[in-house]
Amino acid sequence: MDKTILLLGTGDTKSDEMQCLADCITGQGGSVLVMDVGVMGDPSCHVDISRHDVAAAAGTDNAGIIALGDENKAMAKTSEGASKLASELAAEGKVHGVLMLGGTMGTDLALDVCAALPLGFPKVILTTVAFSPLLPPDRISPDVTMVLWAGGLYGLNTVCRMSLAQAAGAVLGAARAAVDATVDRPMIGMTSLGSSSLRYMKHLKPALEARGFELAVFHTTGMGGQAFETLAKRDAFACVMDFSLVELSNELHGSVVNAGKDRMTAAGVAGIPQMIAPGGVSLIDMRAWDAPPPGLGDREIHAHNRLIACALMNLEEKRAAATAIAAKANAAKGPTRVLMPLQGIDEWDRPGGPFHDPEGLAAFAATLEADMQADLFEAIDAHINDAAFADRVLAILDSWIADGTVAKAN
Repeated sequence: MDKTILLLGTGDTKSDEMQCLADCITGQGGSVLVMDVGVMGDPSCHVDISRHDVAAAAGTDNAGIIALGDENKAMAKTSEGASKLASELAAEGKVHGVLMLGGTMGTDLALDVCAALPLGFPKVILTTVAFSPLLPPDRISPDVTMVLWAGGLYGLNTVCRMSLAQAAGAVLGAARAAVDATVDRPMIGMTSLGSSSLRYMKHLKPALEARGFELAVFHTTGMGGQAFETLAKRDAFACVMDFSLVELSNELHGSVVNAGKDRMTAAGVAGIPQMIAPGGVSLIDMRAWDAPPPGLGDREIHAHNRLIACALMNLEEKRAAATAIAAKANAAKGPTRVLMPLQGIDEWDRPGGPFHDPEGLAAFAATLEADMQADLFEAIDAHINDAAFADRVLAILDSWIADGTVAKAN
């Protein structure tokens, strides 16, 4: 049985392109369900879900959307209906992937639709602004594929058809290759950086698997943190080990390497048992290929590779990060433990390391303890990468399993 792709586009302006995409998909043996998210006119291509159906799903009608009198408001309202319908079709198993096309207007809507769909559901956006700086990082679904719609702003041509064919093949291939998302073991969600910086997962993974858990480790360089928060929001984790908070401190200090203002909130809101540690919160990350952000140019900067570099936080910045972490941990609704490794929170933060800063670490730890609810805070006389830290994490987990806070794995 082949896959059905939900194809969304503005039928009043993109009918030729939508028909081309539909032909590409059916030509490869797939099926297509076409949704018109246009507002003003009738499409010339075949449509299965009309703009009137989309408006109705948003609790209005097409005339009501037009009456908003503003294209931004009209598209935002249309995206409500499109997101609702796409989510329902995916949940019912009637579509197995989604393909959307557009310029900035269609892409704005597409981002909302992607956010409404489950992580792992194939999503492809064919867009004139693929991964552009115009796109806020916190609106980009962590599993979305973007294909640049080159040469296709107005009408079909050879260059445009290449983009259309690539996008059609990408979504159909993804739908065919998608794996069953059924989890046969309770999952623990963990955050980290690469093992040159944080390596506790090497100690913890075999021990957690021996206890019957599956471990998913998320790389906290922006999109990884978004994926982590998305799954926590959907209650995908039996327990959270949020040990790399660099995205939170990056966002606080203006770095582009962040996961949005809601980082470190989803598990707390959902009441998921969580352990928290400030891994990586010694440094501010930046683009290695660009000039340092204002205020950081006079600091020592370490280039991790040609993409990402980092600079040491000053005392004030470390205290501010500790206060922000404490506020989010204090607001958690579920069982929470904040672990503070007193001997360092990053591999570079050791004696002889390039960013060893005992005074800054002590200030951070003191602020974190002062701002935390006393029963949530625990200091550990070890480095975050030491076996002693991992052993304490496992001891807390075992106590939570014993008292029923975390369900025992079969």
